[in-house]
Amino acid sequence: MCCIVFYEKPGCATNRLQKQLLRATGLQLDVKDLLSEPWTGERLRPFFGEKPVAEWFNPSAPAIKYGELDPSALTAEQAIDLMLDQPILIRRPLIRYGEHFMVGFDLATMSRELPCKGKFPSEPDHLDSCSMGHGTRVGCLIVDGE
Repeated sequence: MCCIVFYEKPGCATNRLQKQLLRATGLQLDVKDLLSEPWTGERLRPFFGEKPVAEWFNPSAPAIKYGELDPSALTAEQAIDLMLDQPILIRRPLIRYGEHFMVGFDLATMSRELPCKGKFPSEPDHLDSCSMGHGTRVGCLIVDGE
């Protein structure tokens, strides 16, 4: 079985749900701490592909959430520099499978790109954003809040 590298923020309830969904399809995960990973611009940049720079950012990061930083006003180079300095700004999860790199949790793309044995459930709206609740239910999967 091929392994998916899944970069998460430890303790994130949404990342925990995402990992549970991936494992339920038969995928094996190598889970890494996105915040303590020794990133370089060369290692980080492939995850974002052709997405607009603003979509590289975690919209729940305090600097973005409170309007201190406008990702749409940044160049790719500025964005990478900021993310290397403040990894909390990086949208998560980051997912790597062989030569495939992804940012965020897009089930349609993963269904096409990843070697899943099972099928993903229909995508809930909140699956690619920070979950601040005390529990999330998707289909028959339940993840307890933290």
